[in-house]
Amino acid sequence: MPRLDQQRERLQDDLRGLVSGEVRCDDLFLQLHAGDASIYEIRPQAVIRPYHAADVSACVRYAREKRLPIHARGAGTGSAGESLGAGIVVDFSKFLRRIARIDGEKARVQPGMALERFNAQIHPTGRLFGPDPGHGEVTTLGGLIGRDSAGSRWLKYGSPGDHLLSLQVVLADGEILELGREPLLDGQSASTIPRKKDLIDRLAALLRDRAEVIRSHRPQGPLKRCGYHLDGVLGEDYLDAARLLAGSEGTLALVTEATLATQPLPGPRGVTLLLFESLEKAARTVREILPWKPTACELMDRRHLSLARESEVRFDLLVPAEAEAVLLVEQECDDPLALHDRLRAMAAEICQDKRLAFGARQAFEPDESELFWHLVDRIRPAIYRLKGPERPLPVIDDLTAPPEILPEFLVRVQNVLKKHQVTASLFAHAGQGQIHLRPFLNLHDAEDVERMKRMADDMYREVFDAGGSFAGKHGYGLSRTEFLRQQAGPLYEVFVEIKRVFDPENLFNPGKIVGDGTSAIARNLSPPIKTAPPAAVPEPPAPSGAAENPLELRNLVELQLDWEPAEVIDAVAACNRCGLCRTQSPALRMCPLFRIEPSEEASPRAKANLLRGVLAGAVDLGQLTSVEFKDIADLCVHCHACRLECPAAVDIPRIMRESKGAYVAANGLTLSQWAMTRLDIFAALGSAVGPFANWALGNRQMRWLMEKTLGIAQGRKLPRVAARNFMRRAARRRLTRPVRRSGQKALYFVDLFANYFDPQLAECLVAVLEHNGVGVYVHPDQKPAGMPSIALGALDHARLLAHHNSKILAEAVRQGYAIVATEPSAALCLKHEYPQLLGDDDDAALVAENSSEACSYLWKMHTMGKLQLDFKPLHFTLGYHTPCHLRALDVGTPGKNLLGLIPGLRIHHLEEGCSGMAGTYGLMNKNYRHSLRGGLRLINRLRKPALQAGTTECSTCKIQMEQGTSKPTLHPLKLLALSYGLLPELAKLLTTPGEELIVT
Repeated sequence: MPRLDQQRERLQDDLRGLVSGEVRCDDLFLQLHAGDASIYEIRPQAVIRPYHAADVSACVRYAREKRLPIHARGAGTGSAGESLGAGIVVDFSKFLRRIARIDGEKARVQPGMALERFNAQIHPTGRLFGPDPGHGEVTTLGGLIGRDSAGSRWLKYGSPGDHLLSLQVVLADGEILELGREPLLDGQSASTIPRKKDLIDRLAALLRDRAEVIRSHRPQGPLKRCGYHLDGVLGEDYLDAARLLAGSEGTLALVTEATLATQPLPGPRGVTLLLFESLEKAARTVREILPWKPTACELMDRRHLSLARESEVRFDLLVPAEAEAVLLVEQECDDPLALHDRLRAMAAEICQDKRLAFGARQAFEPDESELFWHLVDRIRPAIYRLKGPERPLPVIDDLTAPPEILPEFLVRVQNVLKKHQVTASLFAHAGQGQIHLRPFLNLHDAEDVERMKRMADDMYREVFDAGGSFAGKHGYGLSRTEFLRQQAGPLYEVFVEIKRVFDPENLFNPGKIVGDGTSAIARNLSPPIKTAPPAAVPEPPAPSGAAENPLELRNLVELQLDWEPAEVIDAVAACNRCGLCRTQSPALRMCPLFRIEPSEEASPRAKANLLRGVLAGAVDLGQLTSVEFKDIADLCVHCHACRLECPAAVDIPRIMRESKGAYVAANGLTLSQWAMTRLDIFAALGSAVGPFANWALGNRQMRWLMEKTLGIAQGRKLPRVAARNFMRRAARRRLTRPVRRSGQKALYFVDLFANYFDPQLAECLVAVLEHNGVGVYVHPDQKPAGMPSIALGALDHARLLAHHNSKILAEAVRQGYAIVATEPSAALCLKHEYPQLLGDDDDAALVAENSSEACSYLWKMHTMGKLQLDFKPLHFTLGYHTPCHLRALDVGTPGKNLLGLIPGLRIHHLEEGCSGMAGTYGLMNKNYRHSLRGGLRLINRLRKPALQAGTTECSTCKIQMEQGTSKPTLHPLKLLALSYGLLPELAKLLTTPGEELIVT
């Protein structure tokens, strides 16, 4: 481990002696917490992950003694830099993420829990927490309270502060208090706790003395946002301290627990999509919609709709090209028939009676409504996929105005954009007059930085003149604090005094809400991801050893793939650090390791952040070959889920191959890693001594020895080795000779599992293809695809395999063969990995274009009317799992589709995310427990008595699916062959139970 400087080493030692949670001060870890979803980057001095409130208290007391600022952090998804600072970052999201108790209509919860997970856990009680910010699947409740973030359904639920009953907080002196609606007797606190009584008395006196200022300067817009929440905090006989703390962005106290009022689950909902020929008409219609009491009213402009049509064909059909704007209006009602009538009546009034909209689309079923909502939640992030130096930036992105003046206000907004010659995407929670604006700017250009500052001045002046406000959802942070004094006027001094009451030494998140009087909007901008930053934008000095130019970058990093430094820069720059890769939502897979242990370093964003730090000079280039960097890189298992689901389509697997390759080039592989990349050698040796090898695989003492020598988990079920591998069988059947007949023909790329461990699978494919008139050729010189080598960073070995296989397979393609693989990982190698490994290689490109996973190949035959349908019934109920690498091929679920053709066969789709096996990751003893945790939900589904067996295309997923149950898991091809009547002996596989250490 690189040695810390003396100051950080002392800080780390001190804090580890006081805090039972995690304390980190190393460069890599600090880099992970230096940025968030904003345009800013500030490196802290330490990161603490507390176990409990006592840890937070101890940290605060130490920070107070040493005069170090403290910054609370949840998911790091704030877009205004709210959680960034140069002191101690307290990350609540790893350990403080549990529900303490559920008590009827209220719940006690820790701040690090994501909103989506909270709602999922209280759903069985018939309740939910209604406020719904745009990224509720990753936003923590602490962040939600800290920003008081409202969302689309503010019209029904309001903001989080409206539902706060009490908060457990740590004050600036380390005292832990419970604060809520505090009773007052004759204007004084009734508390018997001295510290609490003093705090409440001082606040009550302050608010009473400044009551006239608060009353006369309160915001007029629906969201009533202006600094700290003061309106309604002081009553006749109470002071609502919890309401005051909502939206305070960690500047007054640190929340360690919150008691929240929950709401009943909603009744039936319906959605109307109103189509407009102009943005002005859509904005004017909002005032006509509000009397209908909608739960949500969302406005989207032409740019937003264009991105929607480009991203998905269903949107092209849903929203016609002539629509310049749309309003999405949601309503709910306990009576479905009344809901239908209400939505139709509203649409008729807007379209026919008042002739404001030229058309309407309506959805009443949940699936249809979800598609309409995807226009909102799936398309907003899609703007990050746009290429070029100018990016849609989260600055000037949170404006509010009274809904009744929205049409006029939008004209003012557009005039400001025109004045500064800036393009922007626009989306609005129109029902509450909240506008999200993302201007396209290049903040590595000094002129654009100045343009941003001038535009912010002009835009906020228009907001204030219109009687609006800002920071309605995304907080003040570094982006907007400097403009608050201008909005608040005399009220700003009240904020200063409140800050002084809670935090007299300015310990908590300094510079946010109550600023230091200087401009912060253009300070601490994320450094450009360039090895030679332009002189026009001043940058912090790079640490010694950082790259000075692209040539040095190439020499030192020893780029393992065929990437130029500029390509690496573009890939890393595409990550906007939005944090959506931290999701644990069951609707997405995203990162399986983050799901197992939610921590920043496990997120895909962390990997891009580290490489960003290297390329910007914030992290020493030599760290790429450090063990600490490799530990973080190894938290990517190459499943490709993040690449598919990232809003900005950042190719994290490719970035991590790059990083792992650099490490392996410098340090080599461990023995267990080398063994994983040479499994074909061990399989060949095992096949030569088949009876002994299979005895050893099922013997606990031998498995203990394998664990100690090769690192393969002793308890992991493994497949038996076949006495005669498939390549030998293919040679005996003359399949290794080219097909001489005319017609459709395929080259079978066998790969490791089907060759050495399950030749029966290979025979099934051959039988099914021949049954459908396809000639089969098995090239005798083919080698394993090499996915383990790619995933582990052994890229020299992977490149050798890729070059060899591409050469022989490309020649076969030129002779008219299509390439078919039964292993999804092998197909992914041929189609995705080989072209990247080999760069501009004509053979690799040709192979990629003509390769298919076996079930995909057969399903395509079916869609063309070429697949035989003489299936015999199979009366079984099976659970189907979609492998991650099959999803990465973007072909849907062809195996499941084929099984749907078999009469009598009932298939349950087990969509429980990644199996947790992740190729060779789950074989290793060090990963065994994490792997089982990742696959627990899938295994539990398979244990259900209704399912007789499992089915999946992936060999390692099969191993995991059989790990926790005795039920077998079969490849769909075996079921097809059985139903065709080609291999009757396959029937016994469906009833053969697994053994203790051996898969079926």
